[in-house]
Amino acid sequence: MSLLRAPHAIGFDDAPFSRTHRGDVAVFGAVYAGPTLHAVVRGRVRRDGRNSTDELTRLAALAGEHLGVVLLQGIALAGFNVVDLARLHAQTGRPVLVVARRAPRLERVRAALLEHVPGGARKWRLIEQAGEMEPCGGVYVQRAGLSLAGAQAALAALTVTGRIPEPLRAAHLIAGGVTRGHSAGQRV
Repeated sequence: MSLLRAPHAIGFDDAPFSRTHRGDVAVFGAVYAGPTLHAVVRGRVRRDGRNSTDELTRLAALAGEHLGVVLLQGIALAGFNVVDLARLHAQTGRPVLVVARRAPRLERVRAALLEHVPGGARKWRLIEQAGEMEPCGGVYVQRAGLSLAGAQAALAALTVTGRIPEPLRAAHLIAGGVTRGHSAGQRV
């Protein structure tokens, strides 16, 4: 797969939820063909659960056969529902790129998982297996099935405003707009 031209991509983000919320949280995917929004998909993952990888696989399949790359804004959805990047890559057959504005404070993440989250040790292993976040294109990335040069190319091709790729920006705005009734004031 060549990422030299704008790839087809899907970016996922979870909907906002209150700290006291338990149960399912909506997840939205913005499907892009190059620079153009082509579709939106919606699913649900369990707050602090274990179903994010399978749900993202299901949603990515809806994006079609031309999908080039799967984008995530962080390795976890709905609190600590940690995505298994290697398994998501294997199940979709597509490279997976996690994007974050800054590197996470891993000591705090580890402590939170091991001390407060059911199944935290397993989730921490998934984070360790994903590898450390690397600086790339003004953001930090983790990747599966994609070289650092490929990640750089994907970021360059998909980023129009700021540092976050458009599929992630759109998914973030859609998730907030649908959940809150507006997306005004959301940092993207």
